[in-house]
Order: sequence, then structure tokens, then C-alpha cells
Amino acid sequence: MGAFYETIPESLIKWILEQKMFWVATAPLSGSGHVNVSPKGGEYFGLIDSRTFWYMELTGSGSETLAHLYEPGNGRITVMFNAFDGPPRIVRIFGKGRPLENGSKEFQAFVAEHNVKTIPGARSIIVVDVHQTGSSCGFSVPYYDFKAHRQILNDHFRKREENFKAGNEKDSILRYWAQKNAYSMDGLPSMKKGLEIGKTKKVEPIKKMVGPFAPRATHGGGHQVAFGTVVIIALLSLVLGAILGLYGEVLATLAAPLFGTVHGRSVSSHTIPGVASFVKK
Repeated sequence: MGAFYETIPESLIKWILEQKMFWVATAPLSGSGHVNVSPKGGEYFGLIDSRTFWYMELTGSGSETLAHLYEPGNGRITVMFNAFDGPPRIVRIFGKGRPLENGSKEFQAFVAEHNVKTIPGARSIIVVDVHQTGSSCGFSVPYYDFKAHRQILNDHFRKREENFKAGNEKDSILRYWAQKNAYSMDGLPSMKKGLEIGKTKKVEPIKKMVGPFAPRATHGGGHQVAFGTVVIIALLSLVLGAILGLYGEVLATLAAPLFGTVHGRSVSSHTIPGVASFVKK
């Protein structure tokens, strides 16, 4: 049966730490934005106490989680664990996430305090303040046998770091962050270091979406207004201006019973601010 807790209960801690992978879900505040779900593997998860956990976020071509956590008023995050062997179980942990980007003082302090082993592809450490934990049965989750963690990503960024140190500027992880991690697929600002390097080194970010749901404006604003919408607003403004220019006097006369009289006579004390100056001559 399902159960909810305000913290991570002691009875679940050992089981959580034994799991080989988990999923992370975040979303932008905009209803037109895209929900993101990412699988995480490896030994990059830790519990600080019953209300706080962390995980190491590795570099990849996407950067949705950081964008959603940085978005003003957002920060929502859910992680999910489930049993692939033994008794069935699903655990979801809900909270607010705080990114500590690699290279920042906060990142270095956290690594030192909690004795975290970093790797070349580490992009940030996400610290989550928990406000709810939910467990459920997991009766329909299939059985799977764990073989090993993939080392492809770790090896890739380890090699890039070696190439960069040997003088290959193109393999700089900072350049990679600027190109692929500066913005989310919805155009929200994401990794701060990527944004900074993109500006100083003039690195153009990649286009992440295609089709009608792709952001229409340049990067940086998040909820962009499509070009067609801007054109329609401009045309409506021109039409309204023309109508007022041609029929302003007639409209003012028709509105007089509502706001008082015109052409030198007094205006009602109930005049709506801004309208009096339009009808009073």
C-alpha cells in the first residue's frame, strides 16, 4: 500500500542507497514547456539527513534540470527509485533543488565537506531539500538483473580533458557547456558557467528543437513570443490608431454620458483616470 512521509524515513534509507539507478523529473513553470525525465546511474547519490539528499549531475547534451531549478519561482524536483529485484517497491522523493555548479566556491566547499569523489564530466551537484516522500507497491515493475555501470560517458569526458590539457582548445569542457548546456530546449537560461563562457568566448548555442513547438525568438528569455504574434499585435495597433484618428471626436461624444460632457463643460468626478484627458477639450 502507498504511504507518505514528510521526511525520508529511516526504514527506506538502506534500500535507497543500495539502488543502482534512479530517475529525475523537473518541469518549467510555463504550461507550454516540456517536462523532463532523466535516468541516473552510478554511485553519485548521497543522503545528508532525513530532509536532504544530493546527487552529482554529469555533463550531457541536455541541460533541462538546471534550467528548471534556476527558473525564478520554480526549483521543483522529484526523484524516483524502484526495485528491479527482491520485493517490489517504488519510492518518490519530492523537494526543491539547489544547483552547485562545478568550479564554484559552493561546489568546492560541498565536495570537501562531504568527501565527494568528482570525475571529469561532473557538471554540478544538486542538493535537494525534501518536503515529501512517497512509497508505493511497484507490483508491475519487471525484474531486471544488474550487470555493470556504463563507463562510456566518464571515459569520453576523461579523454576530452586529456586532449584539452594537451592543447586542443576544441575539447574544452567549458566550450561544451557554452554550446550545449547554456539553454534548455524551451529556451530557458540553464548552466550559468555555460552562459558566461558563451558570452565571453562568443560560442553559439546549438538549436535543440525543431517544428512548431520550438522557441521562435533568440535565446535568453524563456517564454518567447512568436514572430507571428508580434506582427498581429502591430497590425491591430495600427488599425486601432487609424480608427481613433478618424472617429475620435465621434467616440468622445458617444462616451460623454458615461464620463461627463465635453467641449469645455465639466467632467464627472467618477471619471476613469486617463479617459478624462482623452474626452475633455
